[in-house]
Amino acid sequence: MHFAQITGWGKCLPPAVLSNDDLATFMETSDEWITSRTGIQERRICHCNFSDMAIVAARRALAAANLDAAEIDLILLGSLTMDSLCPNTASIVQNAIGARDAAAIDINSACTGFLYGLHIGTNLIRTGAHRKVLVIGGEFISHYMNWSRRDVAVLFGDACGAVVLEASDEATGLLAAKIGCELDTGSAIQITNLGSGYSRLSDDFLYPDWNFEGQEVFKRAIKSMAFACEDVLQQSGLTVEDVNIMVPHQANRRILDALAKRLGIPEEKIMVNVHKYGNTSAGTIPVALTEALEESRIKAGDHVLMATFGAGLTWGAGLVKWGERITPLSISDAELPPCHQTALEILAPHIQRYNARQDK
Repeated sequence: MHFAQITGWGKCLPPAVLSNDDLATFMETSDEWITSRTGIQERRICHCNFSDMAIVAARRALAAANLDAAEIDLILLGSLTMDSLCPNTASIVQNAIGARDAAAIDINSACTGFLYGLHIGTNLIRTGAHRKVLVIGGEFISHYMNWSRRDVAVLFGDACGAVVLEASDEATGLLAAKIGCELDTGSAIQITNLGSGYSRLSDDFLYPDWNFEGQEVFKRAIKSMAFACEDVLQQSGLTVEDVNIMVPHQANRRILDALAKRLGIPEEKIMVNVHKYGNTSAGTIPVALTEALEESRIKAGDHVLMATFGAGLTWGAGLVKWGERITPLSISDAELPPCHQTALEILAPHIQRYNARQDK
């Protein structure tokens, strides 16, 4: 049976930074209020299309693996904020990077999109159906935000990450995974006024809004991620002591701390970057994984535990055994288009629209 080794990795972060103090200029909040409740200090705001971030992350991952895009035979893109529904955004990425022999599939499971893609791509390699798979996870979520809602708007940011999977005879890569979805929680995290479930004749249709049940999400997230982590460790015949580093979904510092405590994993083994980027949904794990490698926190042969949850409420965990290589084989010069605006300037039209809506 083939294994699916992670041979390349890359991230893309928009340059425009939106700090907590920036948020306080147009909503009733403060740096202390946000940081004490979420651990988030700032987040990134994208000035271009989501696919632009995905293309940069993909090219950087391909360079790290020293692969030509033409060698990729499948692209799996996890996101809920695609460029378009038709064509799918994975095909836009495929065309831009020149992956002429690749199938292209979008995956919308919200924040779990990357781990779901990693699970699917790994198993397709293990069956022999594919040999080289590009898995991307990211989000353009700031442009779907109601910026008058401080309970939700302070949480999210934009980013994208990617990995390359290659068939290998070595027992490396994603060795075990458990994914699922909670019953009766479909509205706990919900973007409303968007999609065929809402009237396209209504004026509200052009104003996406959020339902976000914070306490329910917190409770369910801890329970489901802990269950999934315990399951994959049992599948692998390992214990938490065998985990070298945990790379969880970066939703909220309180959730990360509670999950680590429940599993009995010490704080120093948890990769945390939520303070820099906020919740970038499907982008959190591949970006955090890339940064863990950049910071030399992952060593050859390490066991890397991943856990995630998202709208649905979807959830999952995966246990990765890292291969021998922890540095890129080459570096891509791919960059986003130049940005000439601050984060507040990028968001100004969105903020004004929702303020005008409230004033009616």
